[in-house]
Amino acid sequence: MTFLAQHAEDPSQALASVPTEAKDHLLNDATVQYYRDAVRDGVDRVAAKLAATDRPFTGMTADRLGPSVRGIDLESPLGDATAALDELEDIYLRDAVYFHHPRYLAHLNCPVVIPAVVGEAVLSAVNSSLDTWDQSAGGTLIEQRLIEWTAGRIGFGDSADGVFTSGGTQSNLQAMLLARDEARLIAREQHPHLDDTEIRTRLRILTSEVSHFSIEKAATLLGLTPEAVIAIPVDDGKRMRADALEKELTRCAEEGLIPMAVVATAGTTDFGSIDPLPEVAALCAREGVWMHVDAAYGCGLLISQRRSYLDGIENADSVTVDYHKSFFQPVSSSAVIVRDRATLRHVTYHADYLNPERMARKRIPNQVDKSLQTTRRFDALKLWMTLRIMGADQLGALFDDVVDRADDGWKLLDTDDRYEVVTRPQLSTLVFRYLPEGDATDPETADRVNLYAREALAASGEAVIASTVVDGRHYLKFTLLNPETTLGDIATVLDLIAEHAGSRLAREATPELTSAH
Repeated sequence: MTFLAQHAEDPSQALASVPTEAKDHLLNDATVQYYRDAVRDGVDRVAAKLAATDRPFTGMTADRLGPSVRGIDLESPLGDATAALDELEDIYLRDAVYFHHPRYLAHLNCPVVIPAVVGEAVLSAVNSSLDTWDQSAGGTLIEQRLIEWTAGRIGFGDSADGVFTSGGTQSNLQAMLLARDEARLIAREQHPHLDDTEIRTRLRILTSEVSHFSIEKAATLLGLTPEAVIAIPVDDGKRMRADALEKELTRCAEEGLIPMAVVATAGTTDFGSIDPLPEVAALCAREGVWMHVDAAYGCGLLISQRRSYLDGIENADSVTVDYHKSFFQPVSSSAVIVRDRATLRHVTYHADYLNPERMARKRIPNQVDKSLQTTRRFDALKLWMTLRIMGADQLGALFDDVVDRADDGWKLLDTDDRYEVVTRPQLSTLVFRYLPEGDATDPETADRVNLYAREALAASGEAVIASTVVDGRHYLKFTLLNPETTLGDIATVLDLIAEHAGSRLAREATPELTSAH
């Protein structure tokens, strides 16, 4: 007798025996109790880990964990969810990096709000695909409503549109594709003697020297030349210099180059710096250049008390937003928003089996017409549930908390003789460097001990921090996205860094200790 037949009359006993046939594992009307119990077991285990976690990381290395994962025979299934979750405890849950811990200070990873996790559970089980109306129905309308809401927060008008994406890299790629194709159309009109190949070789993207690497990646994927991306110098606050941008735009005109886009960053990954958006917008308007704002990090300002930091963003042609950064959403949850929906035609392709042109004529809303992806998760539901339960003001308050904490952290670092800090943050990132014995220490030694301190801290699991390079030298980085992180947490981690750096210096000063380690 099959599993389903055993329990057809009494669904409450669905897990009395282990499912034995493939169909027993399909989520449907006959397996709802199995679904309830298995998911509940998974949720309970994660909840137990969250409750018991006393540090963000165990310090596990790939070399130590790798054999356990590689040693699992994927040709021999365990048969039930309980056994698989037991196994998962040892190869994942025990050693996962837990972003909810207040001493996780490394990358742009946020703790997530519970309403969004509820949305994640619903969307995964229903499994809507957001490419066409006949696969998603209400999901399509919810996504479109959230795009409209976000566009309104940006300051765009009724002609705006957009689509959810997998993340900032994809959003930036799509924005650059639209900018490229718009620039090509204009170039063909203004320079009819140039063929498409010559136009392509002349296209340029202007962006700050500390903007996200995805801009260079997008240029490569779009078939632009290696010199297509022009890095614009930044000021002491790591913001694009408008005067330098103007100079480069002038040079492009003089050399017959075609600026296809200026990319301003609202929240650089390393420094949280925001480029001067009004000045950039004015130059783009004057020169007729597409303005893109990469607000993957800084989009949280759209709902914060610091909304004025983004003044000028309403003049952009396209904007990248990552809700899974400063809106506290689970990955992935992002979007690209455009001021004029007509520009989305550059990614519109019709397939007879999926979204034939007759559907567009009938105004059937197929989101695939706007997207680089075809099959696409209903990630918008997470943000929808968050706004419907919490509201934008509460969500924005969380982001304001981390920005406040970063400023407090800067004040702490600025008065600590053990450290130098690069710049006062506009958002929630601190870039700094341990300075052993002040300026007397050579830069190579400082590089070495800073890198060592970061590695030692990760190995201990007491905190997780990031690093970057500034002017050729190694620096450490705190990225604060957890409202539960206190100034005390920051001070404790700074003390731990100094302790690890000091121990390394002591060993270097005593050769026999160095060789022993």
